[in-house]
Amino acid sequence: MKRAIIFFVILFGFITMPLHAHDVPPLRGHVNDYANMLTPVLVQSLERELAGFEKKESTQIVVLTIPSLSGEVLEEYSIKVAQKWKIGQKKLDNGVILLVAKQERKIRIEVGYGLEGRLTDLLAGRIIDNEIKPWFKKGEYSVGVKNGASAIMQAVKGEYSAADAPVQEVKNSLWKTSWFQQLAMIVGVALFMGLIVLIMFIFAKRGYGGESGGSSSSSYGSLSGSSSSSSSGGSSGSYSGGGGSFGGGGASGDW
Repeated sequence: MKRAIIFFVILFGFITMPLHAHDVPPLRGHVNDYANMLTPVLVQSLERELAGFEKKESTQIVVLTIPSLSGEVLEEYSIKVAQKWKIGQKKLDNGVILLVAKQERKIRIEVGYGLEGRLTDLLAGRIIDNEIKPWFKKGEYSVGVKNGASAIMQAVKGEYSAADAPVQEVKNSLWKTSWFQQLAMIVGVALFMGLIVLIMFIFAKRGYGGESGGSSSSSYGSLSGSSSSSSSGGSSGSYSGGGGSFGGGGASGDW
């Protein structure tokens, strides 16, 4: 019976592995280029610019590039980053995260509660469409990130207009994600594991003793582990968010 339980635990870990997303990488500065998409010159200059903006306006803006979402929904992963990093001041909630997933070619601007009145969903969508995507399509990632960050700073100061912005669907709600597919997958896995448990109990009662297979390590692609050669020029571990809160405001886009 004990061996059956061990086998069940190991098997469950392997089967549910694709359901787990990457861990949120450490916050190292205003610019966190874990996908190595940006030039060292841009990382250093943008780091200084965003740090200066934070000192002057108190608004924290950070950039995060990741190699892949590994099957996770962009908006859900962005919220996970926001919850862990807590960008922005605690009582002002004035933080913004510019997230880029390289493999999926997706962009997300996540906006803290305190900035949703100035950096609206419409403005965030326009910044992605007009300032970032055209450059990303050309492979000019540094230019796109630079322009996007500059536009976000302008929006925070009330200097970026959404006039004549194209009508678009702003993907800022978790209800617009593929939650049904994920739920169906989880239910399917649960039913399958229930069947495995039943089989294990039957074999255990008959005295069947298979090999237990040893322990299993499930280090399934931690972002921090796969990006040790990142060119980010931010502070090494000394930077941190101020406790800001996020609620899904912002916009998403593909390139």
